[in-house]
Amino acid sequence: MSTTILRDGLFFGEGPRWHEGRLWYSDFYDHAVHAIDLSGNDDRIVEVESQPSGLGWLPNGDLLVTSMLDRKLMRWDGSELTTHADLGGHFTWHANDLLVDQQGRAYIGNFGFDFEVFLDEQGIEGLFADPDSLTTVMCRVDPDGTINVASNGLIFPNGMVITPDGKTMIVAETLALRLTAFDIAPDGSLSNRHVWADLSAHMAAPDGICLDAEGAVWIANALAPRLMRISEGGAVLAEVETTMKTYACMLGGPEGKHLFAMTAPTSDSRHAPLERNGAIEVVEVAIPHAGLP
Repeated sequence: MSTTILRDGLFFGEGPRWHEGRLWYSDFYDHAVHAIDLSGNDDRIVEVESQPSGLGWLPNGDLLVTSMLDRKLMRWDGSELTTHADLGGHFTWHANDLLVDQQGRAYIGNFGFDFEVFLDEQGIEGLFADPDSLTTVMCRVDPDGTINVASNGLIFPNGMVITPDGKTMIVAETLALRLTAFDIAPDGSLSNRHVWADLSAHMAAPDGICLDAEGAVWIANALAPRLMRISEGGAVLAEVETTMKTYACMLGGPEGKHLFAMTAPTSDSRHAPLERNGAIEVVEVAIPHAGLP
């Protein structure tokens, strides 16, 4: 399978979500949320000055968007952007991806540490030498804005999915090279943490993820120009090569079979904002989307 370019000229795209017939996404260094249809018609929806990332919708239709640098969860009602929750008391570095469940609870991860400074000092080997020293929390923000720690001890929590029955969450722990699962209680609390797929043998760092109707997870491997379809236990079922490194993915389109990838030459914040080299790539696959987001 090979991809085609739906749109180029992005700085750094993240948080893709198929919603109401369009792919919604964030462009970090354009400081805005966009929505694009399959014909390539792109609208700039709302500006988020402190870098937008994860996206999701409340039951009433309001958009929630992560504001990375000030560690806030913002709410867009179609005309006004307001703070839904301030996560600065819980997050130790940039706010990151999010998932909103059917009840309007938002689960949000964060980097946990200054990734780029650490990489400069320790190198790529250092990131994986002692990942347990780099743990952080994932928070849950309830619809009224109340903040709870959903889980601690996570290593760069990133993309998330919820199974169609609403009972299981799978989280990408990027720097742990694994997908981690939790049971979800009716009140939104998480328990029974366990490894869903260990990807270290493939040296795959899962960034954004999405779920299909056979229960497999597509991952954007942040270390390579590659999307990978993973089964529980860690078997690689399929791969799609992209033109650049992949940082997020989403199944959407009219039948849920369009697999979108957010790609860029680098995620380095010192280089990515300088040129519009990022893209949205797409390929049609056989198994459609399932679950959330």
